[in-house]
Amino acid sequence: MTTIDTPRRPVYFDCDTGIDDSLALAYLLASPEIELVGIGTVSGNVSAAQAAENTLRILALAGRGDIPVAVGAHDALTRAFEGGAPHVHGSNGIGEVELPESGLTAIDLDAAQLLVRLSHEYEGRLEIITVGPTTNIALALRLDPTLPSRVVEVTAMGGAAFASGNVTPVAEANIWNDPEAAAELIAAPWPVVLVPLDVTVENTLEESHRQQLLDSDRPLARAVGEMLDFYFDFYVELYGRRSSALHDPLAAAIAVGGVVATNAPLVDVVVDATHGPGRGQTICDLRGQRLGPVDQTGAHVRVVLGTDRPLDAHLVERLTASV
Repeated sequence: MTTIDTPRRPVYFDCDTGIDDSLALAYLLASPEIELVGIGTVSGNVSAAQAAENTLRILALAGRGDIPVAVGAHDALTRAFEGGAPHVHGSNGIGEVELPESGLTAIDLDAAQLLVRLSHEYEGRLEIITVGPTTNIALALRLDPTLPSRVVEVTAMGGAAFASGNVTPVAEANIWNDPEAAAELIAAPWPVVLVPLDVTVENTLEESHRQQLLDSDRPLARAVGEMLDFYFDFYVELYGRRSSALHDPLAAAIAVGGVVATNAPLVDVVVDATHGPGRGQTICDLRGQRLGPVDQTGAHVRVVLGTDRPLDAHLVERLTASV
């Protein structure tokens, strides 16, 4: 019997490489379903430049220096970068872990330019996964408003539907850091899968999982295990134990298909980009959704509220599997 190989799906990954971004990147690198064809960095957890340096060092550790990395927006669309989240991710974004110098450099294009170029190169096939502020995506839309016509789907970690925010009572960090950009991404005419706090805070990594990563013979798995030491300390206040939420890795796993969204209705979503108390809120029209997912006519944003399984074991298995 002849076996037909399924082509790997091309993915552009946009990130603000902190600790959970590093987990998501490691997961994507270990996923045979997709091929990372480009990475853009943005200011969020750290500056876009620091995120690029972290990304390049991770790629070198994984032996994947072939993937182009582009430095993206330093500032949000309407305000200057305010320094990131060193209390969450450490001053270098990766839990104060010092990864080996990579010898790799970012490409000359900025992230928005790279995304537009890739959309032409992989027209009708390219998928976007964004796990930081969406400034680069908004700039790419401004650079080429026809971009959505060449993209299969955008999976975005961000927002809160029924859940409360984690920066303000209603705003999640990625959306809060650039609400104007998030509003442009959500309004664009392409399919969007929004992975909000409702599901990401319900998926955790525990000390036993971290130890599995530390015990791995794969250098990248051990490195992210080391990074998690810092991250776990931050989450003690939320969970009452050393563990962490799996924000960005869950978005990556849903995009890849390793975890399946089982409750994810298509609904109208609006991002509040005003300057009142609702700034940064993702207003999801979830009326009538408590008894099960109901798609709204004409909506193009799928809001993930439930998945088929926890991410933890699957994530660790991917990161520690033999090459």
